Amino acid sequence: MKFVANKVVLIGTGAVGMAYAYAVVNQGICDELVLIDLDENRLRGEIMDLNHGIAWASSPMSINLGEYADCSDAAMVVICAGAAQKPGQTRLELVEVNVRIFEDVVGKVMASGFDGIILVATNPVDVLTYSTWRFSGLPSAQVIGSGTMLDTARLRFNLAEYFEVATTNVHATIIGEHGDSELPVWSSASIAGRSLTKRLAARPEMRADIEDIFVRTRDAAYDIIDAKGSTSYGIGMALARITLAVLANQKVTLPVSALLEGEFGHEGVYIGVPVSVGRRGIREIRELDLEPEEQAKFDASVATLRAVQDPIWAARG
Repeated sequence: MKFVANKVVLIGTGAVGMAYAYAVVNQGICDELVLIDLDENRLRGEIMDLNHGIAWASSPMSINLGEYADCSDAAMVVICAGAAQKPGQTRLELVEVNVRIFEDVVGKVMASGFDGIILVATNPVDVLTYSTWRFSGLPSAQVIGSGTMLDTARLRFNLAEYFEVATTNVHATIIGEHGDSELPVWSSASIAGRSLTKRLAARPEMRADIEDIFVRTRDAAYDIIDAKGSTSYGIGMALARITLAVLANQKVTLPVSALLEGEFGHEGVYIGVPVSVGRRGIREIRELDLEPEEQAKFDASVATLRAVQDPIWAARG
């Protein structure tokens, strides 16, 4: 793998891409940030705007307009390009148009000689991460999707409000599709050091509230899209967190989209699961001890993704 230390190329600078860029600049995550977009005139304005905040950032950074050739020596390429989700539209309904877009984008990235980590944010993220892996020819460890990072953050926020604790005191994870078939792993969740299972055993009347929290978490994107047209800040910060984990070789476990190769009883599909993330991308998938009901829901989530993914690639041969 060849790269320039901490150089990141961002492809697609819509609402999500710019939220990510803003988070990266504010946190001083990389040394060089290169932005690529079809609308170069607007992008020049975005870059000027970002650069005017460098004086107050935590560390200096080079921010530039780029082209696909700039991917050749990048440590990471982050893809936020693609058609956006519309009100009432599921993430999986976006698949056909965005697979075509990704075939072009990933082809141009790889033509540069790129050999770093690709991070995918565009929906449906699990299917597009799988497509990126197939189009790129890179080892699966070097292709990561944002997975259930945002869903997990939403769940932890909602649980923290309910139990009146800090979000950092909530340990709960959503796995599966980044979409309607995702599931919370209640069996391993804990709030301020006490397992959620024991809390529910002591106060079973809370169970309905907890299930409602998950439903609100799962459906949050629809509410945000109806209200403001798109989600951006939460996913932008989630992407920045993954980027930091890679560039700083943190070996931290995050719920990202990774290729299953027998883990959780499945293979050949990218899906949100706990993953140890470091400088070379996906280090190891951390399997959870799922309860039978949780495993069944995870199996159904895998089936949902395969029903969309497999026909696309069967048609391609």
